[in-house]
Amino acid sequence: MRQPTLVAPRMALLALVYGAFISLGLPDGVFGVAWPPMRTDLGASLAAAGWVTMIMTSASAASGFASGWVLARLGTGRVVAISGLLTALAMLGFSLAPAFGWILLLTVPLGLGAGAVDAGLNHFVARHYSARHMNWLHGCWGIGATLGPMLMGAALAGGIGWQGGYRAIGLLQLALAFVFVASLSMWAREPAPSDHGGPVGTPSRPGMTPPAWAPWLAASLYLVYATIEVGSGLWAASILVDGRGMAPADAGVWVAGYFGAIMAGRFAIGLVAVRLGNRALVRAGILTALAGAALVALRGVPNGVALVGLMLLGLGCAPIYPSLMHEATRRFDADTARRVIGRQVAFSYVGCALGPAALGLLAAGLGLWAVMPAVCLALLVLLAMTSRLDRVT
Repeated sequence: MRQPTLVAPRMALLALVYGAFISLGLPDGVFGVAWPPMRTDLGASLAAAGWVTMIMTSASAASGFASGWVLARLGTGRVVAISGLLTALAMLGFSLAPAFGWILLLTVPLGLGAGAVDAGLNHFVARHYSARHMNWLHGCWGIGATLGPMLMGAALAGGIGWQGGYRAIGLLQLALAFVFVASLSMWAREPAPSDHGGPVGTPSRPGMTPPAWAPWLAASLYLVYATIEVGSGLWAASILVDGRGMAPADAGVWVAGYFGAIMAGRFAIGLVAVRLGNRALVRAGILTALAGAALVALRGVPNGVALVGLMLLGLGCAPIYPSLMHEATRRFDADTARRVIGRQVAFSYVGCALGPAALGLLAAGLGLWAVMPAVCLALLVLLAMTSRLDRVT
């Protein structure tokens, strides 16, 4: 008779976590849609968008690095609620900004809120729920990341402008933040740690203590992975248009399919994640992505083959991020895992900023055809790093 009373609160809290990750994804991609009319209205240059991205990434990375300390003192529920309020108020501030300087200022709380809730929720699900739910969690981020640009696009098409779009998304975020505040008592009754995928908070092999460098290796994986996922998504359209002669509109559809493959793959992989295990999923994902990137890199293959490769690249990326995140609580003790997950989030933001730019410099120097071979090399490096980490944890 006790089982339903335990399961119901656990599932209700999980639904709240999913909602929070949809909320996290909502602002992502919105700025790119809003920027063309925004820069005209605010009198900013085209390149000024880089300052927004730089500040956002820096604030999110700093928040991720500090998240271990913050989570230990405030708890996950308070961090989620505070971060939700920060991002909601920042986007409402965007809608009222009279000058570009205000946008730069408001980007700081937007980035701080995003980094803190990202690390907090990843650690919470990694510790308390199975690998299935970790994959579905990141699928929920994809839902939010898809809805945000759609809402902004609808606002621009409907005549209420980018201000109205940010206002609508900000109010939606604010409503979610109030839900998080009202449900703080649910977070106080955290479920017991999950035992799916191995013992939580203990080294993978009995009696083994991971070396001191292992937590930093676990975090640095995300620097490489973010370069692969975000860099491929950024430069795929240019490769298809300039390198393979596709129409820009067609290339855009296939790049959307790449990100859709990542999102759909995470929901599908969640069904088998517990059975296969995190480490096997990471290896399979890297090898699948490597096969896909190689098909895109081959210059003599038909466009249809390259497009299949792009979809395989997306499917291969799907399990890597959530599985490595979930495995952190099985590699390290509880306190170390909390810090490692914060660092993983921070390194992923750094990778998102630096990796695609590095691939761009490579393309400028050697041509667009050099991008996908570089992605293949990065995947091989990632495979070697994860294999090394598996051996010592």
